Amino acid sequence: MNEFPLLTVLILVPLVGSLLVAFVPGSGEGDQPKRLGLLVSLVTLAVGVVVAASYDVGDGGLQLTETHEWISAFGVHYALGVDGLGLLMMLLTVGLVPVVLLAAWKDSDGADARRYVAWTLALEALSLAVFAATDVFLFYVVFEATLIPAYFLIGGFGRENRSAAALKFLMFQLGGGLVLLGSVIGLYVVSAQQGEPSYLLTDLQQLDISTSAGRWLFAGFFIAFAVKAPLFPVHTWLADTTEQATPPTSVLLVCVLDKIGTFGMLRFCLGLFPEASAWATPLVVVLALISIVYGAFLAIGQDDILRLIGLTSLSHFGFITLGIFVFTAQGASGSILYMVNHGIATAALFLLAGFLIQRRGTTLISKMGGLEK
Repeated sequence: MNEFPLLTVLILVPLVGSLLVAFVPGSGEGDQPKRLGLLVSLVTLAVGVVVAASYDVGDGGLQLTETHEWISAFGVHYALGVDGLGLLMMLLTVGLVPVVLLAAWKDSDGADARRYVAWTLALEALSLAVFAATDVFLFYVVFEATLIPAYFLIGGFGRENRSAAALKFLMFQLGGGLVLLGSVIGLYVVSAQQGEPSYLLTDLQQLDISTSAGRWLFAGFFIAFAVKAPLFPVHTWLADTTEQATPPTSVLLVCVLDKIGTFGMLRFCLGLFPEASAWATPLVVVLALISIVYGAFLAIGQDDILRLIGLTSLSHFGFITLGIFVFTAQGASGSILYMVNHGIATAALFLLAGFLIQRRGTTLISKMGGLEK
């Protein structure tokens, strides 16, 4: 166990920063919330670099671990740890947030800027907690908590139909979360039947879960992650959200928040339910292939540039899911590389599209002719 709680510090810096921006008197005047938010995001980036430097690549596995008893009656712990996958997702998150805040600098002022920066930092903190959680119950809590800042970022900033898009986003995500809760409760039952109840990943991986129970529990986790990723056919919230949200918000949603879905498939679906994952592979592969082709054709037919970029991600996440469920070292490595590359490239696309929209005054590709001049 790590003596210094480095991962807790990494999570607390943006969380405390969010509270400072939201509640400290005078922090909402002029550009003050933007400057404070950018400073906090840069400090978070620095802590993230320290975390990366502290990780021993040669040893691999979970490192910088922290474990503290939380709810003993249910075997719940405040437990954090980072492996190679989690570290990459953390670095992607802490690297993108300062860029997002800079890109959104001119989009809002005063109270609007204060709210935007506060919710952005809160989403960063909760996303980092998701990637670090090694207790399934803790993971579930922060997994669901990410919906709060995401909802307000979509519904509070963007185009005229943003409220409807935010509600659709929330309903889909809450539906997936409800299914996930059933499996989280199921894990408690299984662990309690075999001794002391525990939600620690290290303990759950030692359980002897029956075939039928494992498949049901896998289904709950996979459905929630398929909604988050997103994967066909639970993807329909994606295009509406990216069309109505601001481009910087879409970067946070598609390049950070959606990665929780494929991250969860790797860590929880394959990590806790390998037999069930292999059993479900034919169906998952079919859904992934449909997502690849269907997402690409949908994107080709779009005239709204933000909707187009959003739908390309449906195709991309199909490739990532396919790599995860082919059960080869090359597939897993490729999917992780794809997750990082997609986060960087799609973020650049959204931000460039945002700059084009500001200059042309339209999101329609058909009205952007003559840009080559």
